[in-house]
Amino acid sequence: MSLFETKFNTAPFSKIKAEDYLPLIKTEIENTKKEIDAIATASEKPTFENTVEALEYAGYNLDRLTSMFFNLNSAETNDTIQKQAQEISPLLSEFSNDIRLNEQLFERIKTVYESKDNLDLSPEQTMLLDKKYKGFSRNGANLPEDKKNTLRDIDKELSKLSLQFGENVLADTQSFELLITNEEDLKGLPEGTVEAAKNLAEAKEKEGWLFTLDYPSYVPFMTYAENRELRKQLSLAFGSKAFHGDDKDNREIVLKIAKLRYQRAQLLGYQTHAHFVLEERMAKTPETVNNFLNELLEKALPAAKDEFTKLTDFAKKTDGIDTLQKWDGAFYSEKLKQQLFNLDDEKLKPYFKLENVVNGAFEVAHKLYGLQFEQITDIDVYHEEVTTYKVTDAEGTFVAIFYTDFHPRPGKRNGAWMTSYKSQYIENGENSRPHISIVCNFTRPTATKPSLLTFNEVTTLFHEFGHALHGMLANTTYPSLSGTSVYWDFVELPSQVMENWCFEKDALELFAKHYETNEVIPMEYVEKIKESATFMEGMQTIRQLSFGLLDMSWHGVNPLDITDVQTHENAAFESTKMYPDTPETCMSTSFSHIFQGGYSSGYYSYKWAEVLDADAFELFLEKGIFNKEVADKFLTFVLSKGGTENPMDLYKKFRGSEPNPEALLRRAGLLKK
Repeated sequence: MSLFETKFNTAPFSKIKAEDYLPLIKTEIENTKKEIDAIATASEKPTFENTVEALEYAGYNLDRLTSMFFNLNSAETNDTIQKQAQEISPLLSEFSNDIRLNEQLFERIKTVYESKDNLDLSPEQTMLLDKKYKGFSRNGANLPEDKKNTLRDIDKELSKLSLQFGENVLADTQSFELLITNEEDLKGLPEGTVEAAKNLAEAKEKEGWLFTLDYPSYVPFMTYAENRELRKQLSLAFGSKAFHGDDKDNREIVLKIAKLRYQRAQLLGYQTHAHFVLEERMAKTPETVNNFLNELLEKALPAAKDEFTKLTDFAKKTDGIDTLQKWDGAFYSEKLKQQLFNLDDEKLKPYFKLENVVNGAFEVAHKLYGLQFEQITDIDVYHEEVTTYKVTDAEGTFVAIFYTDFHPRPGKRNGAWMTSYKSQYIENGENSRPHISIVCNFTRPTATKPSLLTFNEVTTLFHEFGHALHGMLANTTYPSLSGTSVYWDFVELPSQVMENWCFEKDALELFAKHYETNEVIPMEYVEKIKESATFMEGMQTIRQLSFGLLDMSWHGVNPLDITDVQTHENAAFESTKMYPDTPETCMSTSFSHIFQGGYSSGYYSYKWAEVLDADAFELFLEKGIFNKEVADKFLTFVLSKGGTENPMDLYKKFRGSEPNPEALLRRAGLLKK
């Protein structure tokens, strides 16, 4: 345990060099194998305690090391880490199969499982037993030996392919640069964006202004740059990541991943990968998911078409644009929004200084759940830009350690995510508290301005903070049922519900203060934020649905006959298509959520959880957004329970009924009043 003998038992980042992870993880795999063997070969009759519970606590150090390593591979990678990842991933995949295909161990678990009705287990113990049993039975424990070996080969190959996929996307993201040397080409861009581009160019010893595919550089350029040709250049670069026919091209990898996942599902007796995945989700079947996506599509399509027509007419009237292209969407949407609402991000950004927004999220959590966040500087971090907090409750009791990492840099992938360095659990009567981190990519401060967020970035921060609260407020016995260890289509509820506070006056007044004058955001801006919340909502909804449909088109069918990634993708997008096709681009080759992250057959869950969050937040609106009674119920039945009960049961305990899908349509303005 010496490695984790640190203050609060936090991750010892400075003690471990990049090249040390492989040998350390190998050692911990061997140690965990010994623990597993002791459980599997025990002479005592199998019981819940000596088999299921013992297995739950095996491999503690290994879990902690791997969570450190894989977050580093996303947030602070380098050649050494990437090279180690290529060895570590297949090792872990092989090791997890060693456990799941261990016949002696499975027999002991099966014995306990088959006698569960006589064991007087608590609901949480029953859930743990079910989860452990299914972990084996759903992953090949009942297969004959030759098929077990095939499964091992598939899993090893898949772990390597998804890593390679991510490395290719990162390499393509970071290799593209748009260097502008003519000041005229900066027309329309906000002053802060121009300054950031100048700083970036100087940092790379270049003359001019440098733009990249990192979100804080890419998004403002696409939204404000008047030079249409340069918008096109940037858009095509963004849309063609890992799609250049070179050694970083992901087309073959996409086909291989889809086909291997299908073969794996078939081997285990499932029709497709989606059938396998969805069995352990709220949605249960691909039919349910496809019906859900298509019903929403039917509701949103008329509004989306109407919005697209309005946008097309506006672009034609404004600049004589005959055919609206993908690189025109954000630019003319922003112009139209400014005209309709007299509101743009540049007006709002001065009120959203990063530090204020972070403190605002903390204040919302304090008002709802009594949490207090104290910045501390005496625990290890993996980069100087990471900030750490000690989190306590209203009584001053220790709740969690919380890490934040907010700016893009080389070696850090795009996007935003939450991760856990240590799960919460209760062992021998002691409640061991979690260590949670959120990672984002927001505009850096410049010489003249602090980091000022767009409103979209504000909601992103609140979203990830919602995931963090789910992790921090966990209060369960077992680590594998703790925090965000819930059904995948339930995991986005705590994150998405948090975004709602960003639209409420009483919450905004806590933190939306001008960075120079400290003036609270004017009421008219708050009203306009709410008014414009449903602006282009039809098109936004269609966009999200198109990603869900693309995911299901790869995973809910037999993909063995798919030979061309782009042709397949175009067919999947047909029902949601607005803009003309761009043959130079392909989304699948950089769709990291489903080919590298854990969202395969699960992208629909963002929309699924939106139904839950819209319905849940209506209760807050009804009783008051800081109503203690509602907040306590949400904490008791959602945030603290993790995966200890069926999510729909938990939701009904909080809300009193199943979610009403109309709540989402009402909020999105897609329901005819």
